[in-house]
Amino acid sequence: MEEIINNPTFGILISIVMFEIGLYINKKTKLAIMHPLLISIGLIIGVLLIFDIPLDSYEKGGDMISYLLGPATVILAVPLYKQFHLFKQNKKPILIGIIVGVLTTITSVFALCKVFSYEQELLYTLIPKSITTPIGIEVANSIGGIPSITVVAIVLTGITGAIIAPIILKLFRINDKVAIGIAIGTSSHAVGTSKAMEMGEIEGAMSGLSIGLAGIITVLFSSLFVRILELFM
Repeated sequence: MEEIINNPTFGILISIVMFEIGLYINKKTKLAIMHPLLISIGLIIGVLLIFDIPLDSYEKGGDMISYLLGPATVILAVPLYKQFHLFKQNKKPILIGIIVGVLTTITSVFALCKVFSYEQELLYTLIPKSITTPIGIEVANSIGGIPSITVVAIVLTGITGAIIAPIILKLFRINDKVAIGIAIGTSSHAVGTSKAMEMGEIEGAMSGLSIGLAGIITVLFSSLFVRILELFM
């Protein structure tokens, strides 16, 4: 049994099985809160706790899945390529929207950390919460954050965005497909983009575009923000 648990295949297999269960529950309940990723995370944690399986054993396979996140994100370029003419037609509002979204994320994290008196290290950890995991981990490392907590924040942000995006869009009567894609991609990265793709090809393409641009802009602004913060400390 120990040989099976310590095999990388174990972590990969349990991740796939739990995600498939999450998909099944999501389709049956049709509830936004029953997001497959959220369900699979809970199930995996439950299995590890109930059977007393060390996290290190799971991560031998789980880390392989994390490694593939970067290459998998590249596939989002396919719908973008098909809708690239929309980017050329709307490049100014798209770039402004993404920059404003990134700055809003950074400033809101700073404001909340101040209100709740969080330590500076946690502030640096949460700054990259709205960008895709591979970039977010590197940003957290470079500015002095805690990458493991950053990953948790990124996952929760993505799931939250995917769940509440349709509600927000309906509440504020946002119907423009380009605006929808940019908003979702900038605020909730790849997990949100999967929801945007369900809405339509244009929404998915614009959301996929936002992931890359928001990541680059966050890298630039986060470093600048940290330097400014250090001057006033």
